[in-house]
Amino acid sequence: MDVIELLNSVDALVWGPAMICLLLGSHIFLTIRTGFIQRKLGTAIKLSVARDEGAEGDVSQFGALATALAATVGTGSIVGVATAILAGGPGAVFWMWLTGVFGMATKYAEVYAAVKFRVKDSRGEMIGGAMFA
Repeated sequence: MDVIELLNSVDALVWGPAMICLLLGSHIFLTIRTGFIQRKLGTAIKLSVARDEGAEGDVSQFGALATALAATVGTGSIVGVATAILAGGPGAVFWMWLTGVFGMATKYAEVYAAVKFRVKDSRGEMIGGAMFA
């Protein structure tokens, strides 16, 4: 077996039906577990762009949204969409949208866990959370 065949075998194993079932299964599980959190998207966007002068913290709501989007949507995502359309045709866009809608619950659970388990350091500053680098 040459290197190309080995790589193709590993690729088929990693990106095969098991991975798709695992990803979509996680998305659907978290969607149900969060009570269909996607229905609150409009409220979340409205709260993220509204200014709350009396809010605690170092980062504004909009700053937190911009940071989260910058970390989530990068050039890899843009290139990934173009590659998916090239390889799978226009139908790939539908599956990306569907996975993206269910993926919102996964992203929510990830950020919720990051914020829940952050701590304060000796200077009183927060360590951890969605914006920690």
